[in-house]
Amino acid sequence: MHSVQYHRPVTLDECLRLFDRFGKQARALAGGTDLLVQMRAGHCRNGAVVDVKHVPELNELRFGTSDGLTLGAAVPCYRIYGDATVSRAYPGLIDTVSMIGGTQIQGRASVGGNLCNAAPSADAVPALIALRAVCRIASVRGERELPVDQFCIAPGRNAMADNEVLVSLHVPPPPEHSGACYLRFIPRNEMDIAVAGAGVSVTLGNGTFRDGRVALASVAPTPLLVEKAGVALRGQPVEHEVIARAAAAAKAAARPITDMRGTAEYRKHLCEVLTRRALEKAVLRAGGTLA
Repeated sequence: MHSVQYHRPVTLDECLRLFDRFGKQARALAGGTDLLVQMRAGHCRNGAVVDVKHVPELNELRFGTSDGLTLGAAVPCYRIYGDATVSRAYPGLIDTVSMIGGTQIQGRASVGGNLCNAAPSADAVPALIALRAVCRIASVRGERELPVDQFCIAPGRNAMADNEVLVSLHVPPPPEHSGACYLRFIPRNEMDIAVAGAGVSVTLGNGTFRDGRVALASVAPTPLLVEKAGVALRGQPVEHEVIARAAAAAKAAARPITDMRGTAEYRKHLCEVLTRRALEKAVLRAGGTLA
């Protein structure tokens, strides 16, 4: 048996002081769907569990047409897709929060926890990258912001210092005539880890792609922003051929491994297929048509 201290802060200041005190020995408990598994495996011994579910800033869910979305790091998935305004504004985000685990898991799991766990296969991260989400990170020394595409730095490792806490995520308001989508492939019609996933966003204007972003899951050491796919879209007509070029760029950028879920070659093929399909769906959500 190994002892673990349990702390339940009710203010952000109290929470930050606990992480400053315990440093790398502290573990944040939001939904616990990853943490409890890690603790059973012996990865959190003689440390401190900090229950962040009662800190107001980590539970904030607020949307404004001019300000965008503020999503507290501890907000569970069901609250996000249960909010009709957020669902209408960010269908690409709803794609991902409605497929993390099953219904029971979604009652506990948070997007912030999915991000902090920094798994290459994390479903929430490509959608956040595609939507240009920014992390609000805090410690007793102050706050800083970091784009989500720079947050995961290695499998299971994120860019936060030991005494820092992910407070919330900010997603800019969706531009007019924009759409987003997340698709993944799993080997069976049940809860499973993605063999590959693609999150995309597009903004249309005058029959062209004014902007576009593509991010991938499960095909690199971290969720991957594919800059070349966005370049292939911007300024180009909204056509199947243009989408095909962006999908090919996603395939070329993927750096998968072969494991029990699929070969590297198969995963690269999936990146192309998923990116193409996600872009086509995003175009439709933006109110566009494909030539």
